[in-house]
Amino acid sequence: MTALPPSGESAGPGSSFFASLVADRRHGRTPALLLALTVVTGLVDAVSILRLGRVFVANMTGNVVFLGFAAAGVPGFSFVASLVALAGFLAGALLGGRLIRRGRVGAPLLAEVALAEFVLVVAALGIATGVAFPAPLGSISAMAGLLALAMGLQNAMARHLAVPDITTTVLTMALTGVVADPLRRADHQRGRRMASVATMFAGAIVGATLVIHDQVVAALGIAAGLLLLVGALAIQAPRGRHERA
Repeated sequence: MTALPPSGESAGPGSSFFASLVADRRHGRTPALLLALTVVTGLVDAVSILRLGRVFVANMTGNVVFLGFAAAGVPGFSFVASLVALAGFLAGALLGGRLIRRGRVGAPLLAEVALAEFVLVVAALGIATGVAFPAPLGSISAMAGLLALAMGLQNAMARHLAVPDITTTVLTMALTGVVADPLRRADHQRGRRMASVATMFAGAIVGATLVIHDQVVAALGIAAGLLLLVGALAIQAPRGRHERA
């Protein structure tokens, strides 16, 4: 019997990059669904940075730096909103860890997390519909906390699924791998990394374009729609081999 490839991406020699996303031997269609969540990351960070006082809700490296800026008194950075976002992210990661310890794996875990994120993003959208930007600090902090909670859940799930080369929120290692790894590495590995960059870039472009035209609700609406779609597709997804073992 032929062993699975070490990373589990490819179905065999000659497999296409597209097949590595939607028909992975170990992860099924999960790679493609995680790329959709990467678009969501770009959308929500566009909203948070451009309308919530320069706060990251998905990238905690950047948020900790922003928190330091705010603590130093740099104008334009909100210490409270950044702190709420950090706390929300950690709470989301904690909840994600509890889901994992309950035995959720693969597509069922992805479905549950995506639908939970949908609820949280819709709640943030509800707040956005009732305020004018720049919004009061309370509204900004509530939105930042809800969106960060969703991203914490997403990060815990993506970390547990450990689909190679797709993290949904952090691109530093993906970009490093594109140029640092030997060219002989499998094409689908490099392709996934570039796809992660491209999907987050696309989400940021769409989100920023909408936000600068005062369409925060539309940006969050698209993010919510993608999360609902991912949740529905994950529910219907056939399980990968590692989930049936």
